[in-house]
Amino acid sequence: MNISQPSLLHNLLLTNKFLRPQIYFKASLTALSHAMEDLVIVGSEEPLVIANFQRERFYRQETRRYVRIAKRSDQVYILAAPDSELVATSTPYTVIPFDPNDDFLAQEWHLIIIARAYSACIVCREFSAPVEGVSFDELRQFKGIWTFERQVSKTAAIMLLNRILDYRPELADKVEIAKQRYGLKPDNKPDNAAEQILEIDARLFTSRLVNYLQSSQYKQLKSYRTILQKENFERLINRVTSFIRNSLNSEEILQNTVRELGQVFSPCRCIFYDYSNNNRKEETTLINYEWVADVFSSMKGENWVTANHSLFQAALNQNKIIAISDTTQDLGIQAHPQLSENFESWQIRSFLLIPIRYQETWLGILEIHHCGNQPYIWNDSERTFVEAIATQVAVALMQAQAYRNLEILNRRLADLERIQSNLIAIVGHELRTPLSTIQICLETLALEENIPQQVQQTMLDTALGDCERMGTLIGDFLTLSKLEANTARSQVESTSLEESLSLVLGSLKKRNSSENLPQIIVNLPSDLPKVEVEREGLVEVFSKLLDNACKFTPSEGKVTITAHIYEQENQQEIEYPPEKKSLSNLLEIIITDTGRGIEPLQLERIFQSFYQEENFLRRTIGGTGLGLAICRQIIQKLGGRIWAVSNGKNQGSEFHFTVPIAL
Repeated sequence: MNISQPSLLHNLLLTNKFLRPQIYFKASLTALSHAMEDLVIVGSEEPLVIANFQRERFYRQETRRYVRIAKRSDQVYILAAPDSELVATSTPYTVIPFDPNDDFLAQEWHLIIIARAYSACIVCREFSAPVEGVSFDELRQFKGIWTFERQVSKTAAIMLLNRILDYRPELADKVEIAKQRYGLKPDNKPDNAAEQILEIDARLFTSRLVNYLQSSQYKQLKSYRTILQKENFERLINRVTSFIRNSLNSEEILQNTVRELGQVFSPCRCIFYDYSNNNRKEETTLINYEWVADVFSSMKGENWVTANHSLFQAALNQNKIIAISDTTQDLGIQAHPQLSENFESWQIRSFLLIPIRYQETWLGILEIHHCGNQPYIWNDSERTFVEAIATQVAVALMQAQAYRNLEILNRRLADLERIQSNLIAIVGHELRTPLSTIQICLETLALEENIPQQVQQTMLDTALGDCERMGTLIGDFLTLSKLEANTARSQVESTSLEESLSLVLGSLKKRNSSENLPQIIVNLPSDLPKVEVEREGLVEVFSKLLDNACKFTPSEGKVTITAHIYEQENQQEIEYPPEKKSLSNLLEIIITDTGRGIEPLQLERIFQSFYQEENFLRRTIGGTGLGLAICRQIIQKLGGRIWAVSNGKNQGSEFHFTVPIAL
């Protein structure tokens, strides 16, 4: 920076070698300046007052004081570097803008007062510039002089008046009057000792100076406290950011977040509840994450959604933090008695409502409750802090969700690989056996001429049976594919359970007429209601479950079929499709056998596609492992549920499924 105008402090020190500059904080200079200005405001003289504020923004803070000073004297000059719209004026005092890039005045602080009975001046230069973005300008430091010595004050005044004429030459007449009136002409003789005696109200000056120093000390302490709070907040943000970014567990992220925030704003309570896009319409939601001071009641496990209240909806939709300093005095809250009662019952005197949202995706709400006897004023630093935490939590939750989705996709890929492997193995085995049989039968019939009629018929029956087996296998593949793709057509209607069961039992006995089936017992109530199902789907379920029961039960065993009403209170344990939740009752059907049984650890896995309890090369009973998977798909689409119960190997099995009762 090429500065053509020299430093006033430098020039003043050259004129008086006895002056010794001191170090001042901005707070001290402010107190001295105000005490000196008060001498003018409460006095009866009309002094010369010249003040350099460095920048326009500093001058704007003192405008009201200088309007009062201008009422005492017509010789008041203000110098400052413009920040925006500072223009040269002459009423009620004279304003002189200067170029901050061309004058050392932009780095200096001056206040010069010349009166008949007294004089005073401050001439300082800043050597630690204010930090951008930080409001603690009380910490700025200056080097310079402060004195009541009249000759030093007059020398400084002459230098500044000449500088004023450089910027505003049209003020020459006014400046000339000032020089004549206050003895600032070059031909004036130096003041003798008598003329330099101070005639000021020392008690007034001292008391005002002490008051201003105490005020500046309070501001300085407040600044230090704010700095300390910001430092603590930054440390906490770093700590929270560190642990939430190192964790892909949403439970851990949320629990640590509410604990850290709760301890920062103690005594209080910090809670988090789900406010995702799917749950925003719910009137209440369960609080699963909470930190609370020992002296206050816990809300964990309670139903609570403050965010759904119309009073807060507009702000939350704009992703704004809501801060209430006193719930007992807030007119909006008091206008809603139920809301006010809720806050009172949980001793919530002040609270913050912080939305957790990633882009357009709602994730949840953080609430910080101040539960003390006195209201709590939430300051800007605290709001900025919780906003930063909320942003980090949102990112972490999305990362955790992405990781969970990736795990699910990996599991699905593993399942697909297993299914593909099983499909190749099982289909190869299940198709090869009947194809081989069919081929042998047909080749024998084609090549051998003298085959007895009875043997020919047996071979044809065997080939046809294996063709049917292959058709069933292919049919199962197509059925499961359509069910999983949700492309299977179905027509739900009211039908009789007994009719579908009779149809299946008749077909089962016909297909297995040459085999010894276990005893099948049907024990259905006489007043059994009709069910609301897709008839072909229900027949398919009965057929596959009874086929399995007969396949794994020896001929001396038995299979029992029972049914009863599945009451509404029991349905709460089962997740049903949303469109079925309005049904009052379901019918539960149970097929019990005394056969091989199922290991408890396998009770859920048996419903997976292609699952086989035995290795496909070593198993004693054939099958593709698709039957139970098809049953589950059909029952779930009807709005029911299917599950198995068994005590283990050779303990028999129970297959339960529910279907809606016709209204």
